[in-house]
Amino acid sequence: MTSNDQQINAIRDAVNRDRLLETAIDLIGIPSPTRSAGPVADRLAEILTDEGFDVRREDANWPEAPAVIARLDSGRPGKTLQFDTHLDTVHLPFVPPEVQDGVLTGSGAADMKGGIAAAVESMRALRDADLLRTGSVMLTAHDHHEAPWGDCRQVYALIEMGIVGDGVLLPEYMSDRIPVVGRGVAVIDIAVRRDGKPVHEVLRPEGQPHVIAAACELVRRLLQLNAELATTVDPMAGSGSIFIGQIHSGEIYNQSPTECQIQGTRRWLPEEAPEAVVEQYNHLLAEVAEATGTAIESRLDTRLNAFRMDEQNPLITAFQSAYESITGMTLPFGPKPFVDDGNGFVGRAGVPAITHGPHATGAHTVDERVSIDELVRVANTYALTALKFCGDS
Repeated sequence: MTSNDQQINAIRDAVNRDRLLETAIDLIGIPSPTRSAGPVADRLAEILTDEGFDVRREDANWPEAPAVIARLDSGRPGKTLQFDTHLDTVHLPFVPPEVQDGVLTGSGAADMKGGIAAAVESMRALRDADLLRTGSVMLTAHDHHEAPWGDCRQVYALIEMGIVGDGVLLPEYMSDRIPVVGRGVAVIDIAVRRDGKPVHEVLRPEGQPHVIAAACELVRRLLQLNAELATTVDPMAGSGSIFIGQIHSGEIYNQSPTECQIQGTRRWLPEEAPEAVVEQYNHLLAEVAEATGTAIESRLDTRLNAFRMDEQNPLITAFQSAYESITGMTLPFGPKPFVDDGNGFVGRAGVPAITHGPHATGAHTVDERVSIDELVRVANTYALTALKFCGDS
């Protein structure tokens, strides 16, 4: 039996399915919509403290829910593998945890309290089996992840404070690839306005700007730009894009409103500079405002930047080896279709970050589901990745 086989067997013996599930149920049972994750953060800190881990709290620019930082340290030099997690959930009706036929449901089961429980269990397994010979494992958990309610302030504050590993795993609901490239994204939130008050359509002064017509022209121009962006295609990430998902205006059908709101997204490739994206966007809005006699206000926040990682970096090598050892399969390289905190670690901290968690369904709905077997698989994979990445392979 090889040393790798011995490690795998030791990890599988140490990962406790019932303990993992109990932690997941405990976390899911505490409502934590974005900006209100304080109680569940307190509970996670309590769980980790009771387990004997080195736990600290940091306000990290959001004292209402101080971030949780826990460490398992070998006591010897080596790399630090970070498990970064978010405790907040989208603003939907709360669904309590339930287990049926080996499937866990409830608010955050898929995104990402099930994944948090798996990460915690991987640390317990490494500790219980006394496997970590060099380096350390660090778990971070924070609020302010889910948009549009959150703005990533806590994870960015942790990065600025230097609370960052040499590599990062994020247990989001993605399991079919190793995402090595991803587009950046900014939420489009536009207000098209005119002076004056709302007025009956037949009493409109001659020449009064029509905010809905101006908004329609703006949408036309944005979609025209989207078509232009589609002509530049990255083999893996696709193309940049503009998507319009909402338009709101008016109080009644025959009233001339003073404002029209437009919401959507702008996504861009790693080769597009965020500054250029903003400049292009602002120039287009200014042109439409001048042509329609309206005032158009918007701010494109490009903090969630695009990224590209070297497929041969040590974290990817360690993770792929661990995944193959646990599952008997390898994962293809591919794009990350969404944006998460991993983009920030690659772009802001300059460290590799892999988004990989359980195969789960129903994220951002009231029907979140995750297999308990998948959570166990993630715990095993994370623990073995830690051994390989931190130096004891």
